Amino acid sequence: MNIRPLEKKDLPHIYQQKNSRSVMALWFEEPYNSFDELSILYDRHVLDQTERRFVIEKDGVFAGVVELMEINTIHRHAEIQIIIDKKFQGHGLAQAGMRAGIEYGFNVLNLHKIYLYVDVENAAAVHIYKKIGFVEEGCLKDHFFAEGQYHDSYMMGLFADDFRGKIAVPVKAD
Repeated sequence: MNIRPLEKKDLPHIYQQKNSRSVMALWFEEPYNSFDELSILYDRHVLDQTERRFVIEKDGVFAGVVELMEINTIHRHAEIQIIIDKKFQGHGLAQAGMRAGIEYGFNVLNLHKIYLYVDVENAAAVHIYKKIGFVEEGCLKDHFFAEGQYHDSYMMGLFADDFRGKIAVPVKAD
């Protein structure tokens, strides 16, 4: 698995994701964007310092996206989101992609905290996030509207020190 910055050449893959109701429901976003609209959004946001978007590749093939959004340099926190294409799900890419995005946020952007929102009924995602070290900070009742109904959402957070402690490799004494 490899991550790299999102580029304009990736827009056809993003277009497929953005036009899937089931995928966008997981992000609590409205589906169905035209390709022209997506291109305009890309051009508008490519230099936005409050966002970082990365492509997740498996053997050089587009497999998904991990994004750091709402990057706040004063309070040193950001929201993280991930989407893995259906054909690549179940191969550990969600966890690896999240870890790569988190490491970038903590080690490059010097963030203190990374948070996310997840549907309380998305047990697979909640399991992955807890495995990485995210903890539930609260439950937001009827917070997002998707697929014709309101959804409760967990807000989960992860602090840099906790993440570093979880993945720290012990140094062997000589």
